[in-house]
Amino acid sequence: MHVPDGFINAPVSAAAGVVAAGAVAVSLRGARRELGGGSGTGAVGLAGTERTAPLAGLVAAFVFAVQMLNFPVAAGTSGHLLGGALAAILVGPYTGVLCIAVVLLMQGVLFADGGLTALGVNITVMGVVTVLVAYGLFRGLVLVLPRTRRSVTVASFLAALVSVPAAATAFTAIYALGGTTDVPIGKVLTAMVGVHLLIGIGEAVITTLTVGAVLAVRPDLVHGARGLSTPLKLRVNGELVDAEPAAAPAARPAPSRPAVAARSPRTLWIIGVVTALVLAGFVSFYASASPDGLEKVAADQGIDRKVAPHAAADSPLADYGVKDVSNARLSGGLAGVIGVAATLAVGTGAFWVVRRRRTPEAAEA
Repeated sequence: MHVPDGFINAPVSAAAGVVAAGAVAVSLRGARRELGGGSGTGAVGLAGTERTAPLAGLVAAFVFAVQMLNFPVAAGTSGHLLGGALAAILVGPYTGVLCIAVVLLMQGVLFADGGLTALGVNITVMGVVTVLVAYGLFRGLVLVLPRTRRSVTVASFLAALVSVPAAATAFTAIYALGGTTDVPIGKVLTAMVGVHLLIGIGEAVITTLTVGAVLAVRPDLVHGARGLSTPLKLRVNGELVDAEPAAAPAARPAPSRPAVAARSPRTLWIIGVVTALVLAGFVSFYASASPDGLEKVAADQGIDRKVAPHAAADSPLADYGVKDVSNARLSGGLAGVIGVAATLAVGTGAFWVVRRRRTPEAAEA
C-alpha cells in the first residue's frame, strides 16, 4: 500500500507529513520507556533494555524482508505485510511506529518504493493507523480473554486482520481530501476495503505465526505478552507438569554475569537476521508479480492518472534490483540482502540512540 507521488496533492501531503512528524516525535518519547524496560533502574531496568533494544532493529529488518513477499489474494491482485500490528505487539506501539517509519524511509530512499513527497501519507497510513488500531484492539482483547499465550496469538490474529482495512479506509479518507483525480470516493472505498480485507487475512497469518514463534522460545521478549502469569513447566517422564512455586528468598542477589548471558537474546537475534536475509535474498524471487491492492484499485478506478516519476527512480537499487546486474534472480536477491542489512543497521543505530536517552521519569528515579 505504498502511495506514490502524484496521488495526493501537495497541501494534503504536507499536512500528512506534519501528522507523521508529530507521531514520530511522540513515539520517540514513548519508545525510550519501551526500549529502556520502563522507568525503573537497577538490574531489572538494565535487563529490559538489553532485551528489547536489539529486537527493535530486527523487527524493522524483518518487516522490510516480509514486505518483499507479495502473496496472491485475488485474480491479478497481490498483497504484502504492512507490519504495524506485528511491530506493536513485539516491541510496543511507540517503537512499532518507529519501526515502520524506518522501513518506509529506507524503501523510499533506496528502492524508489513509495513517493518521497508521499512519505508522510505512507507513515500515517501504514505506520500510525495500523499501530493505533491493531494495538488498541489487541490490548482490549487481551484484557477480556484468559491471560494465556494462546489468547495473545488469537488477539494478534484479530488485531492484524482489522488493521489492514483500517489503513485502506484511512488512505481513502486522505484521498477524499486531496486526491489529484476526480473519481467517486464511494467506489474507491468499496474497492480498497474489499481487497484489503483479503490482504488482512495474510497479514493476520504472518503476524500470528511470527508472534507465536517468538512466544514459544522467548515470551519475555514479546511486549504484548508482558504480565502473563504462565506457570513454569517441567518435563517429568515425558510429560509437562506445573512446577511447584519456589519459596521466595529473603534477599535476592544481583544476577551474575553468566546469568545475564543466559538471558541474552543473541540466539533469537541471529536466527531472526538469518531468516530475514533468506526471505529477502531468496524467497522474494518467488513472490507474486501482480500489482498490490492499492496499485490494482488505482488502475481500475483511475486514481493513478497523475502519478509522478519517483525522485529516486535512478537509484542503483530502484525497483528492488541491483543496477547493471543482468541476472534477475541475483539482482533481486542482492537488493533484498542489501535492504535488510541497511534497515537493520539504520534501525538498530536509531534505537540504540533512543534507548540511551533517559526519560525524565528515569532521570528522577
